[in-house]
Amino acid sequence: MSRLIVISNRVAAPKPDGEGGAQGGLAVALSAALREYRGLWFGWSGNRIDEFTGKIDFQRHDGVTSATIDLEEQDVEEYYNGYANRTLWPLFHYRIDLAEYVRSFGAGYERVNERFADTVTPLIDPDDLVWIHDYHLIPLGAQLRQRGLRNRMGFFLHIPWPPARLLTSLPAHEHLVLSLLAYDVIGFHTKEWLESFQNYVERELGGHCEPDGTIHVGERSVHAAAYPIGIDYKEFREAAESEAAQEAFERLRKSADGRGTIIGVDRLDYSKGLEERFLGYRRFLEDHEDWQGEVFLLQIAPPSRGEVHTYEKIRESLDELSGRINGEFAAVDWVPIRYVNQGYGREDLAGFYRASQIALVTPLRDGMNLVAKEYVAAQDPEDPGVLILSRFAGAALQLTDALLVNPYSKEEISDAIKQALDMPREERIRRWRSMNEVVKQEDVVWWRRNFVAALQGEATQDERAAG
Repeated sequence: MSRLIVISNRVAAPKPDGEGGAQGGLAVALSAALREYRGLWFGWSGNRIDEFTGKIDFQRHDGVTSATIDLEEQDVEEYYNGYANRTLWPLFHYRIDLAEYVRSFGAGYERVNERFADTVTPLIDPDDLVWIHDYHLIPLGAQLRQRGLRNRMGFFLHIPWPPARLLTSLPAHEHLVLSLLAYDVIGFHTKEWLESFQNYVERELGGHCEPDGTIHVGERSVHAAAYPIGIDYKEFREAAESEAAQEAFERLRKSADGRGTIIGVDRLDYSKGLEERFLGYRRFLEDHEDWQGEVFLLQIAPPSRGEVHTYEKIRESLDELSGRINGEFAAVDWVPIRYVNQGYGREDLAGFYRASQIALVTPLRDGMNLVAKEYVAAQDPEDPGVLILSRFAGAALQLTDALLVNPYSKEEISDAIKQALDMPREERIRRWRSMNEVVKQEDVVWWRRNFVAALQGEATQDERAAG
């Protein structure tokens, strides 16, 4: 079996069970993939160095080798804080108003991708499969091709792909998209993001898209498809049944003191719709005075990208908004919003999810959103909670039995909260069973197998079933 080489911006090496804090969705997904494959995970260590040396730090655990490099301060500022998170992230999340087009950002982005290519090329054997991840490293495949690699290479985008009319606002947008043609397989979370990419190829590059996912541009052909990512269902269910999860469950239920709990868990990011969520919850409190004092919103929002000014602003705005809502509605023995700026481990979160009657997952735009799937997986089958989900999250295409809402509409959020609180147990169970089956079957292993099968040039599970 070919070795799997995973390359991402940051590396989170697999850890022994119970060691370390919470990992992001991508880290958990790749750890699960690499445990099943003899592989190497390459990327930035997160550390900064005065002068780039290309020195690689190798570590090995649980059959997986990680290889990391340090970057210069200028690299981090231009490539990561700059082009990745102040240009591509807002643009790809449809926030063209927040996107910053600075020439030095683009130069730093190309430079760091070149440094990745120079450093990782000697580590790749001729029969290795190379799997590159996310918007930080779009040009890396082309850089590796220029250095002589002929391996099968795939790219997976973990965020939305924007409509062509938005992407064309990006300077050198054509150069960026053409670099994707160096890959053999390009993956997106949903058919919507795939169709946006296909539309750009046909409209701006004069390409042709086949029904089977093959894209032709000039003499180059690549395969592009939707591969919705899942969670490690088995591991998360085990986490939900753990002693630590039970303690977290009891702690939240005890502090709720008989009140209903609405939970939100998100990175502190403007794409997550936190301000709109707070305003929708405020509307619910206005519309349904009889529920005041009977329910509260627990919003867990660990800080994100603190060096980017936009994230400082969103934190200030949420601090002010949550304080204003609490000041307006709170009583001596009740606070409507518990707003927590810290992260929790998977077992704690699993316990919190199970203790909550409602999950409020309302991003303005999200490639997938694994919190929605984690909430479903954590529920008590005999008394499950209700998932309220933004229709603009990729997960909405799979979790169709959630209460789907427009996150920009305060009225829809308010109505959905009321519907969830009033929902009979039988309906909650029916909806949960449907969603749980999807989360269980289309998990991270299913995602990885489908993508790697395509990378190997084989039919995916879905294609074999259809055939």
